[in-house]
Amino acid sequence: MIIARPFAALAALILLCCAHAAAMVGATKPPGDDATRAAVLLVGSKGTSCTGVAIARDLVLTAGHCVLPGADYKLVEFDAAHVPALKDTAAIARHPDFDVTAVLRHRVTADVALVKLAAPMKGTSLAQLAPAIGKTAPGDRFVVAGYGLAVRGDGRSGGKLRTATLVATGQPGSLQLRLVDPATKGERPGLGACTGDSGAPVFRDIGGTLVVAGVVAWSTGPKQSDGCGGLTGVTPLKRYRAWIVEQAARMGR
Repeated sequence: MIIARPFAALAALILLCCAHAAAMVGATKPPGDDATRAAVLLVGSKGTSCTGVAIARDLVLTAGHCVLPGADYKLVEFDAAHVPALKDTAAIARHPDFDVTAVLRHRVTADVALVKLAAPMKGTSLAQLAPAIGKTAPGDRFVVAGYGLAVRGDGRSGGKLRTATLVATGQPGSLQLRLVDPATKGERPGLGACTGDSGAPVFRDIGGTLVVAGVVAWSTGPKQSDGCGGLTGVTPLKRYRAWIVEQAARMGR
């Protein structure tokens, strides 16, 4: 997590952490697909750090708990040399049914939000939303792309985009998905979301195209302990897709 400090100092800190960073706890590879490169980094004036995904040049989808009231938020845009610049946000819309206390308890809630930027992004890829059809079965594969920590508690290990391929576990439904590293099955440390990966896009391959099927809501350590590298909790977009489309239209997209 980025330490709380003014936005002017945040830019310098982001540059420092990104020079040595890996994201998504565990050893992962850089993204190789244009869709996963649609993931973006969001920072808050109270020291928070989250991931989102660009679905239009000036519109980002993320988790509701990433953009809570009482703070200002900016998007970190990187140039070709990976030098960061902070972009202002113009408006934020959280789903009306979002309940932050439910997120803290790992319970089901409408943990989705849209962030409208004051100016369009330049070189960021754009992602498509998955259609509101189809079911998920245990073992189905998903790709998560985030800017979070590679080592729990080490803020210097976050800030660079990495991906992990995880599989659905438990009894997947339209309310919540639980993903796990297929190599460790959550019984020992493995790949998974960590601090800073909240709001990260969760992609599913449909017809050869990676589309956004959910956003990261929470994580656990192995055997459902506190931490990272166990379960990755996901808010599926199927139930909230209509709201996302309608709200995007109201925000000018």
